[in-house]
Amino acid sequence: MSSVPLTESALPLPIIRRGKVREVYEVDGDTLLLVASDRVSAFDVVMDEPIPRKGAVLTQTSAYWFRELASVTPSHFISADADEIMERVPALADHRDGVAGRTTLARRTTPVPFECVVRGYVAGSAWKEYRESGTLAGEPLPEGLVESSKLEAPIFSPATKAESGHDENITFAVMSDALGPELAGRLRQISLDLYTTAAGRAVERGIIIADTKFEFGHTSSGELIVIDEILTPDSSRFWPVDRYEPGRSQPSFDKQPLRDFLDEYRQRGDWDGNPPPPALPPEVIQATSTRYQDAYLRITGESLPADL
Repeated sequence: MSSVPLTESALPLPIIRRGKVREVYEVDGDTLLLVASDRVSAFDVVMDEPIPRKGAVLTQTSAYWFRELASVTPSHFISADADEIMERVPALADHRDGVAGRTTLARRTTPVPFECVVRGYVAGSAWKEYRESGTLAGEPLPEGLVESSKLEAPIFSPATKAESGHDENITFAVMSDALGPELAGRLRQISLDLYTTAAGRAVERGIIIADTKFEFGHTSSGELIVIDEILTPDSSRFWPVDRYEPGRSQPSFDKQPLRDFLDEYRQRGDWDGNPPPPALPPEVIQATSTRYQDAYLRITGESLPADL
């Protein structure tokens, strides 16, 4: 395992975009290279300190799910294996340390400009909406639900893609008006199928997928496929089955130690939520890294390979 976390990649390919966590490179007209760094953001602010192995967890967890769910819907995934990627992209031959574990070779698409969120439990912004109006994604829910209640059936809850700040929850009708009812209906059905299949497999491994978001794109031939990351601790809310208790917030396999640390600073008035963020102590960095790796272990049944 490399002892140096990756804060930013620098590969000999044309770069298309640098996001909060990922860099996207162009391999050719039909193929992209996605690199997940170890950068971490919270409350829409990127921290100065990276989280060791986070990029590898996100990449390899997505690779696992892309393979597992291939029968549900096609995806942009080609490979996350370093040897295969370097064989396909010879320009990366001298950059194995920047590729191994954290890089995905993927089909290029034109992204659909909406997040396709599926919620199986009332948590986060869904709980906030329910408390305020008794609805989720604008649709009424039964009375008497408590925080973290399981829904009778998963609900499709789309959102806009924000260039900065938070995504905005919208109704299915708004999405349908923008995309047309046929495409919107396909996105809803595929998202629900992906969630239902994944949630059933995850619960067997002791994880509740409370909610998750999917992204989709069209290939140059017009095929609709799932893209980006999928069912990772960054795109999903994972709860341990053995600690689930409706009526409160749940412990989760994500960057909760980081959020808790920052919340303390905000409550004391020592940080206003804008850059620069407070420095992360080693114990918070390690606890966050451990959470990510534990999620990978539980989902896949295997530890993250030591050389990633």
